[in-house]
Amino acid sequence: MRIALFTETFVPKIDGIVTTLCETIRQLRLLDHEVLVVAPDGGLPDFEEAPIAGMKGWSFPLYPELRLAPPRASLRNTIRDFNPDLIHVADPAFLGIAGLYYAGGNEGGALRLPLVVSYHTDLPAYLRYYKLGFLEPHIWRIMRARHNRATVNLCTSHAMGHQLASHGIPRVALWPGGVDTTRFCPGRRSSAMRARLTAGNPESPLLLYVGRLSPEKNLETLKPMLQAFPGARLALVGDGPHHKPLQQHFAGMPVVMAGFLRGNELAEAFASADVFVMPSRTETLGLVVLEAMSSGVPVVGARAGGIPEMIEDGVSGCLYDDQSQAIALIQSFLACPERRAKVGAAARIHAARQSWGHATTILLEHYRTACATQHIAGPDFVPARKPLIRRMAGRSTLFAIRKLLP
Repeated sequence: MRIALFTETFVPKIDGIVTTLCETIRQLRLLDHEVLVVAPDGGLPDFEEAPIAGMKGWSFPLYPELRLAPPRASLRNTIRDFNPDLIHVADPAFLGIAGLYYAGGNEGGALRLPLVVSYHTDLPAYLRYYKLGFLEPHIWRIMRARHNRATVNLCTSHAMGHQLASHGIPRVALWPGGVDTTRFCPGRRSSAMRARLTAGNPESPLLLYVGRLSPEKNLETLKPMLQAFPGARLALVGDGPHHKPLQQHFAGMPVVMAGFLRGNELAEAFASADVFVMPSRTETLGLVVLEAMSSGVPVVGARAGGIPEMIEDGVSGCLYDDQSQAIALIQSFLACPERRAKVGAAARIHAARQSWGHATTILLEHYRTACATQHIAGPDFVPARKPLIRRMAGRSTLFAIRKLLP
């Protein structure tokens, strides 16, 4: 199968979406499928022998690590030369509009191709953390217009699937996440990494968070959790637009802001912690939770988004509704190494079932469904006539798009 993958975020950026797409491309290539990546230009010509059509762009002011890139007019020829069987758009925002233009809808778009759209970011919930909550109804209208073009809409958790369906988005299916259990394993525990994350105090209890440092991650709520355990340490692995505010928020506290870690160093960080804490309430899945579980570390996570679908509460991790409950759960792990080991072992067993190979097999089934069920209208298709104002608005929009994507 030949897949043209449109994404607003890709390497060298680091986040859960990029991890999902990179691991998926690796698995698709292992199975001899061809992939073309259309993404903001990151300076790389290809990834795992999948060519990258990089689009020049600029940083998004609210989140500088995110690059916005308009599609080039030459992109149509790039797509035609690749000759894909379908187009997959991950979180269509700006560049992703080109994917929606080329594929989807009754006529299969400008290139008459099936369209798969995957939902990775709970954007409506994010707006509330940036004081833009008043835009939420308008964002849902835009999202409906985009997702309704798709032959299949993929979500990484049932919770997000229900959310899309409740807002009038049809044809929703599950695409679960995965984890590299060889890399993320208890055997990666490292005394050197533990000393690094505790600022030279490896004997102290270590709480760990891995992920983006941004307002929607709710990281300020970790402060009272840390204050409840004198002598404990907190390590924040990752970076993002909220770095400086968090630095000020945790000033004078035993907190290490380790920045981005990659590869084996990241695996060592997970395995060297005592408890992994996940306070975010906006996760569509939360791959770092699976990575912590695969590392044999008990997770204390907010009962929100896709997180509860990864954790059997009290068995392979623990879920909390408020800070006092989170503190009690952390205490239960720090006070009892046996409980910590038991839950960590159960978490490892659970994570071992969530391989990237399994996740990609499910994705391929969705691709085949899209190719089999996409209705491409024949030459005699005549769309119903719309009111004059809507026709004029539609024509002006198409005119603008075609000027950009001739």
